[in-house]
Amino acid sequence: MELKPDLKPGAKLGPYEIVSAIGKGGMGEVWKARDPRLKRDVAIKVAAQQFTDRFEREAHSIAALNHSNICTLYDVGPNYLVMELVEGPTLAERILQGPIPLEEALGMAKQIADALEAAHEKGIIHRDLKPANIKIRPDGSVKVLDFGLAKAANEAVEYGPDSPTMLSVAGMLIGTAGYMAPEQARGKVVDKRADIWAFGVVLYEMVTGQRLFEGDTVSDTLAAVLTREPDWTRVPARVQKLLRRCLEKDPKRRLRDIGDAMALVESDEPATTAPIRSRLGMAGWIAAGVLLLSTVVVSVAYFRGQQPSQILRFTVAFGKGTFVAAGPPAVSPDGRRVAYVVRVEGKSELWVRDLDSLAARPLSTESARYPFWSPDSRTVGFFAGGKLKKIDAAGGPALTLCDAPGGNAGGTWNRNGLILFSTGGSSIFRVSAAGGNPVAVTALNKGSGESSHMFPWFLPDGRHFLYTAFASDEEKNALYIGDLESSERHRLMLTKFNAIYASPGYLLFMREHTLMAQPFDTGKLQTTGDAFPVAEQIDSSEHGSGKFSASQNGVLVYTSGAFGGNVQLTWFDRSGKPAGTVGGPVEMQWPAISPDGKTVAFDRRDAQTGLYDIWLHDLARGTDSRFTSNSRNNEFPVWSPVGNYIAFNSDRNGTFNVYRKSTGGTGQDEVVDKNELTMRPTDWSADGHYLLEEPGNGATHDIWVVPMATEHIGEQAGERAVDKPYPYLRTQFIQSEAKLSPNGQWVAYHSNETKRDEVYVMTFPNPGGKWQISLSGGHNPVWSRDGKELFFISADNKMTAVGIKGTAGKLEAGVPQALFDVRLGFGNASFDVAKDGKFLIGTRVEQNVSVPMTVVVNWAAGLKK
Repeated sequence: MELKPDLKPGAKLGPYEIVSAIGKGGMGEVWKARDPRLKRDVAIKVAAQQFTDRFEREAHSIAALNHSNICTLYDVGPNYLVMELVEGPTLAERILQGPIPLEEALGMAKQIADALEAAHEKGIIHRDLKPANIKIRPDGSVKVLDFGLAKAANEAVEYGPDSPTMLSVAGMLIGTAGYMAPEQARGKVVDKRADIWAFGVVLYEMVTGQRLFEGDTVSDTLAAVLTREPDWTRVPARVQKLLRRCLEKDPKRRLRDIGDAMALVESDEPATTAPIRSRLGMAGWIAAGVLLLSTVVVSVAYFRGQQPSQILRFTVAFGKGTFVAAGPPAVSPDGRRVAYVVRVEGKSELWVRDLDSLAARPLSTESARYPFWSPDSRTVGFFAGGKLKKIDAAGGPALTLCDAPGGNAGGTWNRNGLILFSTGGSSIFRVSAAGGNPVAVTALNKGSGESSHMFPWFLPDGRHFLYTAFASDEEKNALYIGDLESSERHRLMLTKFNAIYASPGYLLFMREHTLMAQPFDTGKLQTTGDAFPVAEQIDSSEHGSGKFSASQNGVLVYTSGAFGGNVQLTWFDRSGKPAGTVGGPVEMQWPAISPDGKTVAFDRRDAQTGLYDIWLHDLARGTDSRFTSNSRNNEFPVWSPVGNYIAFNSDRNGTFNVYRKSTGGTGQDEVVDKNELTMRPTDWSADGHYLLEEPGNGATHDIWVVPMATEHIGEQAGERAVDKPYPYLRTQFIQSEAKLSPNGQWVAYHSNETKRDEVYVMTFPNPGGKWQISLSGGHNPVWSRDGKELFFISADNKMTAVGIKGTAGKLEAGVPQALFDVRLGFGNASFDVAKDGKFLIGTRVEQNVSVPMTVVVNWAAGLKK
């Protein structure tokens, strides 16, 4: 018989009639066919070579497998396998859409583990488990394919140069090398633990959306399997224990039985598995990718007044734009709508989405921040342009209520028409919902180092409220209960995050990135029981704002994974054309190119701990290495003029002080300025004599100088030693991001003295002459390496260049020239300029469009009783 006939639709292969081609791989071709005897469609895999007698015997034993998550093997021919035809995408196709939400991934993983367990119990090893060999049916159930090519466990098979998996058939090994266990890659005897390794690799890809082991060649991929450790920072904490056990390179230390796998998943609410989705009638919502149609079920079962007896969990896309960190998505008190802020074409827009339909609509195109709801769920409060505003949820113009300068950090609205809000840098204020003059209702305890009160949240009586007090010593950050009728306050717990109250009587708050619920008595104003986890890997901002909210009737909304890896360091030429990237997407804010142009330092936030560390990227080798490592934050790297030190700030002793560390790997970190204020460095002079720094806690906004040598300078008050930090520029305004010119004669900075940020230049080291550089707004000034140009970001987010000339205290500035649009990263993000004139910019990655909100209806039903 011809081993590889020229198949085409209508041809016969044994008793089977070929219908259409399905796919082609290294081992052969797959066709859809019709079995006229049983009148059913089947999938036929035609191999490139004839099967041996031993293979046929093994195949028939595998055909005896009968499990709902295993694709059934019907028949074996001389060079073909006849299998169950499984409709739906492969897991590999699903992963191409991005990371799979954790609950959905765990539901799939359990089914894959069940399939492997059934095979292992019969002594059968798969050996080639990978996403391409896993199908997702329209009802959400999972089918593992290609057990027909497995080996029986009692066969002592070694992988030598003639092994089928080592054949140099184009595309075949590339597709499987990344899933081989280390012992498999070395050509040693394998057992069921090789499948457990592959299961771990597949699960890692499901939750991260990225390949764990891959290279340009097969050898590179196998080398990665043997030597590279997974990046655990990308993995949700809930599955880290399981993955660590599955991905032990030594099989003796690896998990021995796949049936024990799911027991290693850290406890949380029960995973929403495929059978639950099937009962909800949501066939196909996996493939939808943008908006999971479970909203239809919620519309019927919940929003029409029927309280569900079980937890309903689904995800909702933000739709147009990218979700930003300007406050959590805010669910309305009646649980019917959610308000949120997205960035659309560089602007922060306020949107509202109805949870009982597919409708979403913009309410405001202003630079909106921190939305919150009126008690009747009809109006949304928010901050924009230094004002507190409100807008009807059905649409219309926004109305200004009062001034609210600063960063803004949350609002809350009671039934008496009173709003509490925070400006992000001082006390909690109150104002009428009709507008008026705000009045402070809390006072900072400066004796304990408090710098701000944030995130107010009314309790049900409309008189008492929660808020978080932040101090220079983070160990003293705490959640308090305030009282509108008294200056007394009551501390509930130490925490660096916000907290809210939700019916039927719980405080919701964060412990690291885990959302916790703790019973709370609103009469006694105290907790009454233990706290239990509600959800893992909740997003948060660096200022302590957890990205979650809850209605008063059991609807919880949160985001997970929206801010991990959302900034990509990218090179741009002067025209704005991308010229390459540095590393991968991370959460970072402050890139700094070394004086020799060979290394980039940047502060990277760990997705698990929420802490920043300084990392170094070798531009020649393309590798990252951690520069700082401790249990606290290390941020804002600044190179010394010859590159032998990096200055940065760290809160390792409670307050952010400025340190320096040798880049040669010798010596200890040294404190440069142990100021009682929270300080961060901004630049280091080319002669090495001066370090510029600025406070970062909102209490003051001055530019300071830290002398780095033992010479003297003159002052009006006489001569003084320069080994003590001193304020260079102190005003009532905010001045920030000071940068010294290469010749050391000028300092550039931005200030809000005209009520908007503008870029200025002053003489240095003594402030004297002063010139405004930007004409219509600007920030983030950076000098060219030769000092002939000053660059900054304009108010409309354009990279802007200004020619600079001047000597002896006299400066000539050219007309600002817009170069290209910039999508600067979040928070304190900056940029740097290389010697060749290329710009290194931390650019927002818009992939977060695919990161949805998770909505949980009847969330409290999952708590331990």
